[in-house]
Amino acid sequence: MSHEDGRSPEDGRSREDVAGRLLGGSVRRSYAPAVDIDWEAPLEEDKWFLPPQMCTLYGTDIWESMSREQQVELSRQELVNLLSMGVWFENLLNRMLLRNLLSADPTSRDSHYSLTEMGDECRHMVMFGRVIDRIGARPFRLRGWQLGVVKYLLPLLIRGDAVWVFALVGEEIFDAQQRKIHQDPQLQPIVARLMQIHVTEEARHIGYARDAAKRGMATRSRRQTFVAGNLHFAAALGFRYLFANPRMYARVGLDPRAAYRAAVTNPNHIAAKHDGFRGLGKFLESVGLMGPIARVAWRRAGFWA
Repeated sequence: MSHEDGRSPEDGRSREDVAGRLLGGSVRRSYAPAVDIDWEAPLEEDKWFLPPQMCTLYGTDIWESMSREQQVELSRQELVNLLSMGVWFENLLNRMLLRNLLSADPTSRDSHYSLTEMGDECRHMVMFGRVIDRIGARPFRLRGWQLGVVKYLLPLLIRGDAVWVFALVGEEIFDAQQRKIHQDPQLQPIVARLMQIHVTEEARHIGYARDAAKRGMATRSRRQTFVAGNLHFAAALGFRYLFANPRMYARVGLDPRAAYRAAVTNPNHIAAKHDGFRGLGKFLESVGLMGPIARVAWRRAGFWA
């Protein structure tokens, strides 16, 4: 790889070489949120939990009608929504990686990096949960059919290269946004620190998944390419709803249906989604994993122009 946490493998580098380099990066630059975040520091009055321009209603008539206090509270709930989604996703990813390890060589560096990544993800889930609690909020939990899909259906369907596509879908969209906001001086310090930790460690995870997806081009069949290249249409449909989760708006006293409609048609929110998906979309196209069904779904969901 061109960098220890780079996005694409160098010609001639084996999967073992890539895993070995990422393992070295993990030794040099990993965090333990339990001690690397100052959990006792007080929240700073009137600071944002997400930059206002990253909030889904920013620039709409509803946003302009809200008090400053409501706007800050919405930024808190939107952060909690993103962190809650992160917990669900990293739980699902760990289950898929662990399943793959059942048939893998336990002595290989590739297996060891998978285990290292799972350890990172476990610490991230703890970090997300503690930050939600520290900022005085409640998580948004899966319920009903959503829980059934994530807990039972997706682990059955996501196999082969689809694992790496879903890993990238769950990591890259958030990573692009994190990189834009983690140094914003308007942010609560605890949020900025969380973003810094997550950006650093997710870069390695993205490099690992991109490498696997690119290598798969040489071996997957047409059927496997069709399935892996289109199954992620479900993520597009889910993210359209989840990024503008109506429950966020209800918590700050807004009409959830009206706020949801305003968010999904908000040019600022759509532009942020485009920014988050652009690099991923180009990569999936380059490795043959952007199928026609998925392409239409991502466009209709507002992530791709």
